[in-house]
Amino acid sequence: MKTDILLKRLQTFEFLRGLDIGSLERLAESSSWKIYPPNAVVFWEGDIESNLYYLQYGSLKVLKASPDGREQVLRFLDAGEIFNEIGVLAKRANPATAIALEESGVWLIPRRGLEEIILAHPHTAYQIIENMADKIIELVSLAADLSLKTVEARFAKLLLEQAEGDVIERRRWNNQTELAARLGTVPDVLSRVIRELTKAGMIEVDKQRIRILDRAKLEERVLG
Repeated sequence: MKTDILLKRLQTFEFLRGLDIGSLERLAESSSWKIYPPNAVVFWEGDIESNLYYLQYGSLKVLKASPDGREQVLRFLDAGEIFNEIGVLAKRANPATAIALEESGVWLIPRRGLEEIILAHPHTAYQIIENMADKIIELVSLAADLSLKTVEARFAKLLLEQAEGDVIERRRWNNQTELAARLGTVPDVLSRVIRELTKAGMIEVDKQRIRILDRAKLEERVLG
């Protein structure tokens, strides 16, 4: 059964550590399963959503959009992550929109089930608060980078953070438009930065991957 898969994952969630198996089984049984096709909206900014989401497979982006259509990506979500803590716990409208980048399977964990666990196990509330605090720290770091660092510095930092063995594999949806939205710029500006870093011998780019050729110099660009 699908709920057996969810139950196994719930047992690994840091903010649910210490809970008895019975509580986790009830939470899994109360949850629902949904598949979102590529480009489908999981929820809109302004929606009041009463579920905590667990992304079992696929990829999503969480973004803010301006009236003229520009996007600022706040987070990319990969399999294994949870999201919408604000909507489910604060009972407030979502501050951002979530969109599937590829087919994505998501568990919807109801607020009611989480509230029952928190009332029965108050320590879980502290663990959820810790989890949310980590997300706030990430957003503060993003705000600082957008206001204090150049596009080149932000791109260099992203490459260094994402690289595995000096290589960043590019998924089908990870094009320059998405990268630009993540960096808070437009594709033309990002293209210019990529050309400059490539010409300087720091990176090598093709459709499948970005390869770091000179990590030391790229680190210098992060510092501005």
